[in-house]
Amino acid sequence: MENQQPKVLACIDGASLTEAVCDYAAWIAQRVDAPLKLLHTIDHHQETAVSADLTGNIGLGSQEHLLETIIELEQQQSKLKLHKGKLMLKAAKERVKQAGIVEPICNQRHGGLIESLIELEDSIRVLVLGLRGQVHDNRSDQIGAKLEAIIRSLHRPILVVNDHFKTPHRMMIAYDGSKAADKAVDMVAASALYRGMSCHLVCVNKNEETAAKLLEQASTRLKTNGDIEVTTVKLQGKVEQELCAYQQQHDIDLTVMGAFSHTRLRDMLLGSFTHKMLLKTQKPLLLLR
Repeated sequence: MENQQPKVLACIDGASLTEAVCDYAAWIAQRVDAPLKLLHTIDHHQETAVSADLTGNIGLGSQEHLLETIIELEQQQSKLKLHKGKLMLKAAKERVKQAGIVEPICNQRHGGLIESLIELEDSIRVLVLGLRGQVHDNRSDQIGAKLEAIIRSLHRPILVVNDHFKTPHRMMIAYDGSKAADKAVDMVAASALYRGMSCHLVCVNKNEETAAKLLEQASTRLKTNGDIEVTTVKLQGKVEQELCAYQQQHDIDLTVMGAFSHTRLRDMLLGSFTHKMLLKTQKPLLLLR
């Protein structure tokens, strides 16, 4: 019977970031002493689209033969996807075992990734996935088509991986005094994941007095975790640009922030800060909701 303890869940899809996803998931699982589960999903909607294309190449007079051909091709594609997924899970399992995970769990599911994650949400402690999947693997100017929907649908910590693995030693918390940011600070203060790390608590605000007050309140809460070294920083300017520049200048390994604290309508009108950070940040982004 599978361990019922909440798990670090790594989404495996064969994209170029898959190995980094495995490495970060293994690092988190060991830091918080949680089981690690590797997940691969097979979305059958793509198979339906391929079948639809085939119908245009065969005459209407051969409908019976057409249906048989489509069914046969779908069965072959389904078997190939199943086999490919099992090979990916096997490779991922070996990688996390080499990283120190004794008994990783492998799970292959049929259906959409979002629907699968929603079903698994209660068993997730931290979700780890790549910034881009196979469809956008070579498009550095884009994020995965399902990523924003996944972040909005789940209420679990989500680590979005966008680069090869590097053991995090310095993290940055993007803090603006919002409810989402306060919750992120409290989660960092309470978690074993961040112990021993250097934390740069950064507030971008045109009013220095306001920024200083916010930073003092947040740093006091962070210091309740007696093993986090806190540096407070006030910046002015365009928020995502200032945060990403600071990230580069100070060699930050991991950025932590609350995600999507506004409504979809407000995001449509004013742009989503979370979306901008996903596009611009050069380091893994841990979203706390």
